[in-house]
Amino acid sequence: MAEQVKIGEPPIPVNIKRSARARRYSLRISSKDGAISLTMPKYAALGEAMRFAHEQEGWMRKHLSKQLNPIALTVGGSVLFDGEYRRIEQGTGRAVRFEGGAFMVPGKTDETAAKLRAYFQTMARERMVAASIHYADRLERPIGRVTLRDTRSRWGSCTSDGNLMYSWRLIMAPREVQAYVAAHEVCHLIEMNHSDAYWALVASIFPDYKARRGWLKNNGSILHRYLF
Repeated sequence: MAEQVKIGEPPIPVNIKRSARARRYSLRISSKDGAISLTMPKYAALGEAMRFAHEQEGWMRKHLSKQLNPIALTVGGSVLFDGEYRRIEQGTGRAVRFEGGAFMVPGKTDETAAKLRAYFQTMARERMVAASIHYADRLERPIGRVTLRDTRSRWGSCTSDGNLMYSWRLIMAPREVQAYVAAHEVCHLIEMNHSDAYWALVASIFPDYKARRGWLKNNGSILHRYLF
């Protein structure tokens, strides 16, 4: 179980995580629930971690004050899909349907979020697999396995053996942003870095990447506000 310390008054709970790979102290605030984690070298003294946390109290309070409130998914509310807010309405039958610009969600109201999550994950898989194949073909490179996760620190990744991972929450972003992330990761099949050569490769298959990258930087936190 992770250690927890409380900083300042009113107290800010900080979860302490020891890591054998950590070489310095680092703080992170979850965009989902505002939880604060302090990662520290495995054998460093807890007192040193406490001093570091106290020194960063102002930074923590500043960012917590800007933390966006989570959004519950309920019938009568709305949710982002393809970069647009869509209504959530009570549906019939067994499956979620998208009709008339709204999501028709059947069943009990306490199942709304889970059913939308399943629908979004299915759509995200279809989109990201198709986009990955499209851009990999442009580069004449094969791809490996494509997996989807609910990641917080990255929108996608590519391993050295060609396996791709994406956050399924990308389905809430505009379709052009979804395509950009696929192009971004596929380019790592050739350049496993973010060098000038890498970004030139991205530009060769996705010229408008800067605008899409900027959208994620400015709006990505919104995608994590939804409680699925």
